[in-house]
Amino acid sequence: MDFDPNSFLASLLVSSIGFVLVVYGKRMARVPQIAVGIVLSVFPYFVSGAVWILLLGAAGLGLLWLAVRSGW
Repeated sequence: MDFDPNSFLASLLVSSIGFVLVVYGKRMARVPQIAVGIVLSVFPYFVSGAVWILLLGAAGLGLLWLAVRSGW
């Protein structure tokens, strides 16, 4: 198993955004933010490659944006 610094930094960035979403969602009692935050915090453990981590993180944030925009 190789240590890739780019994947490490990408997972750190995405997981940090997920952590902030979980904290925000708990304070504001918002389920979509909590759910996406948990997903963003966990999935980098199972995905290898910085590009995939960033693309899936952006997709998760895009889905959150759509959910909030539609009134969730």
